Amino acid sequence: MKKTIISILAIFVASIICFNVPSYAQGPFGSDPDKTISWSAQTNATANEGEYEIILKGSISGGLHTYSLKDQTSPTVVTFEPSKGITLVGETEDLSEVIEENGLMVVYDEIVVRQLVKADEGGKVGIVAEWICCSDTYCSPLGSWESEVTVGDVVTVQETQPEGPESKSSTWALILEAILWGFAMLLTPCVFPMVPMTVSFFIKGSSSPTAGRFKAAMYGLFIVLLYTVPITLIIAITRLLGGDAVTADIFNWLATHWLPNIIFFIVFMVFAASFFGAFEITLPSSLVNKSDANSDKKGLAGVFFMALTLVLVSFSCTGPIVGTVLIKSTSGEFWAPMVTMLAFSLAFALPFTILALFPSLLKKLPKSGGWLNSVKVVLGFIEVALGFKFLSTADQTYHWGLLDREVYLAIWIVCFTLMGLYLLGKLRFANDTPLEYIPVKRLAMAIGVFSFVVYMIPGMFGAPLKALSGYLPPIETQDFRIPNLAEGEVIPTSSQSIATEGELLELPHGLLAYDNIEKALEAAQVCGKPVFVDITGHGCVNCREMEARVWSDPKVLSILKDEYVMCALYTDDKMKLPEDKWITTESGKVLKDVGRVNSHIVRERFGVNAQPNYALLSPAGELIVPVRGYDLDIDGFVKFLESGLGK
Repeated sequence: MKKTIISILAIFVASIICFNVPSYAQGPFGSDPDKTISWSAQTNATANEGEYEIILKGSISGGLHTYSLKDQTSPTVVTFEPSKGITLVGETEDLSEVIEENGLMVVYDEIVVRQLVKADEGGKVGIVAEWICCSDTYCSPLGSWESEVTVGDVVTVQETQPEGPESKSSTWALILEAILWGFAMLLTPCVFPMVPMTVSFFIKGSSSPTAGRFKAAMYGLFIVLLYTVPITLIIAITRLLGGDAVTADIFNWLATHWLPNIIFFIVFMVFAASFFGAFEITLPSSLVNKSDANSDKKGLAGVFFMALTLVLVSFSCTGPIVGTVLIKSTSGEFWAPMVTMLAFSLAFALPFTILALFPSLLKKLPKSGGWLNSVKVVLGFIEVALGFKFLSTADQTYHWGLLDREVYLAIWIVCFTLMGLYLLGKLRFANDTPLEYIPVKRLAMAIGVFSFVVYMIPGMFGAPLKALSGYLPPIETQDFRIPNLAEGEVIPTSSQSIATEGELLELPHGLLAYDNIEKALEAAQVCGKPVFVDITGHGCVNCREMEARVWSDPKVLSILKDEYVMCALYTDDKMKLPEDKWITTESGKVLKDVGRVNSHIVRERFGVNAQPNYALLSPAGELIVPVRGYDLDIDGFVKFLESGLGK
């Protein structure tokens, strides 16, 4: 059993390394944007002889919205193509219920379009619809639908079923990571010795096995509630009092501002020091003793206080992990902390419930020993590695230049090298017991860790390290890189070379971009090329992954370098602007830094409020095709770029 637990820990360590890099199995709107709206069409005779109406209805997938035919930015386009003998009468009408939001004409639930036709005899009318659907944070690629109706017949055409946004696998990765942390807590010296004592208490202290199992189940439920309810209440109260905008602002501040990121970094280092044995993070003993005394009560009240006692006593081990899970989830949606804490607490409580249901399993549990402290130390190394991500975010958004890519990699290489040496018994900490020999499973873990170290070393010389692309600082922050001419390193295009000094930003793969739209459009008019607008962020994990996995493709890179003028808008950049570049919003709020100004521009101009997003503009500044969001489909991205060139 002990070997099995060590195997689980090995899988856990590997999973933490892998799942810290968010990715999507496919685009955020599923495999087919054509299925975000379900269309139906029918014809009806009007009061005028020989005149018919075609009613086209589109049922929009839950959680999404689209835009009216009258919208100026991203209108839904419906084209009717009559056959011989049929003529269109008047303009196409949009009968949808339209809500104006941020200058956009938004349609929820259902879009309804009406077209009158004149027909001397029967015939067919072809229908083509093109649209984009958006959630609160992402917009889908262009969807399309084609069909035809027979004039004179009342028919219904139903060819597509709505397909809503799929859950991001990055969110699932965060949930899976929380589950793994929850199971890992069972193996810590604060929790593991309590398992047999707690389960035995329920079995012996109950009038019957059935009553014992019921109490054990409630015990697990109370553990889940004690971890999940407080964070849920905090977020719910914030949302009720301040609304969605305030909640989003809070999480955006937590994700990008230097103060919370530095605090998070320090917290992670303190947690790591605790795991290494420097000290123990404990709650006041009076609180623990009071809860323990109340656990002697009969009924469910005693079970609740028993669960509360476990939560409090195990805090020195679970506290750092709970903090880790919550801090990492603050950069996601507002519900991410609640979901991840639920996942963590379910995994943490599950072993207690299972062992209470099947008490014979207690005999198979390994005895407590020094191996439990080894688990804590390994988790401590992981805490150190994870903590530097927050320092990196603050460094990137405020341009401090403290944690460039090679410095970040050097820290990780040293950290995981020390972990490997610890697994081999070459390092010992205060609470460790001497290691007489190296178990095979521990050796396997060390091999995996050292293999990861070897993988990272080429990154010190500019290797892309695509598996870690979402986690590392961008490669342009690296001082030393071996030039890669195949990827277009330091070869500016003609459209880029006309810029004056200080106007260009260095992007990955040797690409250069203007720092605002107006400068890019000036260059586009000189060169006669469209503009590629990169809506991005320094702390955007998925932006880095798009750059490493999609932009690096030779065909994509060639089009970006040779066919487009590039513009990069960082929406989380904290650099202060001179007063003449400040923007005052309609509400009177003055925007004074690069990130806030860029965020305002992309919301007003493109109707998006997330990154990454990509927009293609004509030299005159018109949006050529709908904005494209995060999607690792290289062929789809090539088609997106080519569609901009074609129009």
